[in-house]
Amino acid sequence: MATSKEFHDYILENLQRAGEVSTKKMMGEYCVYYREKVIGNICDNTLFLKPTDSVLRLLPDAERAYPYEGSKTLMAVVEQVEHEAVMRELLGAMYEELPAPKPKKKK
Repeated sequence: MATSKEFHDYILENLQRAGEVSTKKMMGEYCVYYREKVIGNICDNTLFLKPTDSVLRLLPDAERAYPYEGSKTLMAVVEQVEHEAVMRELLGAMYEELPAPKPKKKK
């Protein structure tokens, strides 16, 4: 089941209150970026974040699941997206932990 536009917009609106968040549609689902770093996915009307140390520390009770069939990464399912302070702290900590985006190759 693909993510609905309404759910995508709801997640994006809440995350943008916490920081510079954007998404890119990919095969009916979405990659989620924070300041140009991939932090997770929106799949099947669920927000998944990469299981960085900060995610596991700040969301210790978060369910872990695969965002899509064939995924090799067990990710954290985030339900408290409306809690701006938590999301702001989480995004900032994730940003420090995740590698810089790879430079785009010139054509």
